[in-house]
Amino acid sequence: MTLTAAEQTFVLPDLGEGLTEAEIVRWLVAVGDEISIDQPIAEVETAKAMVEVPSPYAGIVLTLHAAEGQTLDVGKPLITVGAGRDGAAHPDAERYREEEQAGSGNVLIGYGTSGHGASGRRRRPRKTAPPGKSTGKSTGKPTDKPTAPGGPVPVLSPLVRKLARDNGVDLTRVTASGAGGLITRADVERAIGARSSSRPPAAIAARGERRTPLTGFRKAVSAALSRSRAEIPEATVWVDVDATALWSLRESARTPADPGPGLLAYIARFVVAGLREYPVLNASVDTERNEIVEYDQINLGIAVQGERGLVVPAVFDAGALTTYQFDRAIRDVTRRARAGKVSTEELAAGTFTLNNYGGFRVDGSAAIINHPQVAILGFGRIIDRPWVVDGEIAVRKITQMSFVFDHRVCDGGTAAGFMRFVADAIENPASAIARL
Repeated sequence: MTLTAAEQTFVLPDLGEGLTEAEIVRWLVAVGDEISIDQPIAEVETAKAMVEVPSPYAGIVLTLHAAEGQTLDVGKPLITVGAGRDGAAHPDAERYREEEQAGSGNVLIGYGTSGHGASGRRRRPRKTAPPGKSTGKSTGKPTDKPTAPGGPVPVLSPLVRKLARDNGVDLTRVTASGAGGLITRADVERAIGARSSSRPPAAIAARGERRTPLTGFRKAVSAALSRSRAEIPEATVWVDVDATALWSLRESARTPADPGPGLLAYIARFVVAGLREYPVLNASVDTERNEIVEYDQINLGIAVQGERGLVVPAVFDAGALTTYQFDRAIRDVTRRARAGKVSTEELAAGTFTLNNYGGFRVDGSAAIINHPQVAILGFGRIIDRPWVVDGEIAVRKITQMSFVFDHRVCDGGTAAGFMRFVADAIENPASAIARL
């Protein structure tokens, strides 16, 4: 597209973490809208997270260069913005273009000077169009026509535009037969028919069959889990743990004004202490150099079932937190993960994973290690069960703990030692806390 001095094209920015593409989940603006600097223009999904992309330019939206559901490579045109209604481009537009071309990486933080983050703006309803398609708005003015690389597409009828949009017809590729070069309903119907006749016969679907495409996030999850199972020679061990004493400790710390730390915060503290005792489990494997890489800092990953599926954001430097701080950090990252608001850095930083699948009312799980980590510890639900205590049967709070580890970094003795460290701390928390 040839741009005038007042037009600016914003390309999909580098979203970090070595990501090379993103899927357009939802446009937050439409062709013809007037937007401001830092205004969120689209929700995009990468292999790591869902993020809102703000605009580095102010003005009128001329072109949306991708359709919702389309995957776009980093560096490809995302949106073209023209001069505002006052006829002038934003005075800082050229500076933002230079930042973009220099790869400043500021796009997810905000280019402009408005001082407002994305969270403070109201989202638009889902109303947009792919390149060359209508937004469904029409006032009969030329500015309502879809924008094509050579100029406005010659189609006035909103019904014709809707027919094209509903059938995925690119109006810029339709041959016009109407007076003055206008595209008519018959032109669009011919394009639909020509496209249908050129397609190979579809495979016969099984009765009741439904297909759901893997999104960028699900594709990344699939690749990571497949890689984990393919590369890691994993082994699983488990043990039933009497959590009665920990349950009582948690209950005793509660007051009407302060609920105190949750059980997961206490368990997380014990896990961190166990990793200090067995640092080879807070590690990864460098397969190119055949080395085990141990980390001084423990970034504890917390498995969370969010809106987009299972994610594992990390609590940074978990070894430096008190139990109360741990509780607040876990609740915060869990809340944001369920809403899809954790950062790519949080999703990539974990060095060990803690999985509380008991929240789904199940007792055990042979989990898959979160590659490139080397271990994952999971807990089932805590339930009342008959248990032998001092030779007598009593009702106790019992949970099952399962531990999956990479057999390349340690053998069963190390894995069992770590598990018993955590299990003993749960069964006798007062003694464990004294040693933390």
